[in-house]
Amino acid sequence: MRDDTPDETRRIHLSRTFDEDAELYDRARPGYPPELFDDLAEVAGTGPGCRVLEVGAGTGKATLPLAERGCRITAVELGTDMAAVARRNLAGFGSVEVVTADFETWPLPEEPFDAVVAATAFHWIDPAVRMVKAADALRPGGALSVVATQHVAGGSEEFFVEVQDCYERFDPTTPPGLRPPAAEDVDTSDHADEVARSGRFGPVVFRRYEWNLTYTTAEYMEVLRTYSSHRALPPEAREGLLGCIVGLIDRRYEGWVTKRYLTELRVSRTPPRSSVDAPPAAPTPHRAR
Repeated sequence: MRDDTPDETRRIHLSRTFDEDAELYDRARPGYPPELFDDLAEVAGTGPGCRVLEVGAGTGKATLPLAERGCRITAVELGTDMAAVARRNLAGFGSVEVVTADFETWPLPEEPFDAVVAATAFHWIDPAVRMVKAADALRPGGALSVVATQHVAGGSEEFFVEVQDCYERFDPTTPPGLRPPAAEDVDTSDHADEVARSGRFGPVVFRRYEWNLTYTTAEYMEVLRTYSSHRALPPEAREGLLGCIVGLIDRRYEGWVTKRYLTELRVSRTPPRSSVDAPPAAPTPHRAR
């Protein structure tokens, strides 16, 4: 059952904005550092033949690297257009199925998965459902692997200070003086606490990756147009905000900016099969006295 509070209603609304321009999302959004998938194979076992359920696959930004590593993937994506682009991107992999569905209500198949993967998508899933359903989807000892990405301090730091004037002018919800946090200050306790509260998983293993991406003005405008918070602005405010940012980049930063990302891999496992689930031991033959 969904929570109908204002925050939950806004989460549902924002989660649906990505499907409004799936081609733009596929073109503009960055992928993930290659070493993340190496670590995912090491920590979560996503190697050749691993059976993976991907939650919120989008256009396949994480699905493709997993498929290239030989995983068998069922990718669930809510957006019709996003799922169509994902099918196109993954057409060469017979071991990948893209399902257009709401993960919260999608019926789990009988055969459990080795891993559940959610790349920059888990926070869009109903908090009342996501942990329990992910655990239900996994075999004993299976891995829940959540990938989170955040903008952190670094790159063109002065630009990200100056650009706040644009946000404060056109988006009244912007906190004054907002700045990207330092990577070492990003708090991961919320996820670890949620995992612990669920009672369905063991401790969380964390891996972190900092990386820079340089954008031209046009490229940066495209990626901003994919962000749910920008898409949710009234059209006049959104275009005013983007115009303000274009002017700043072109006037003060020679037509390009560098953004620093922090990507975090969070892996937790369901308990292994317990002794009570194991078949009973064969009876010990009686010895003659």
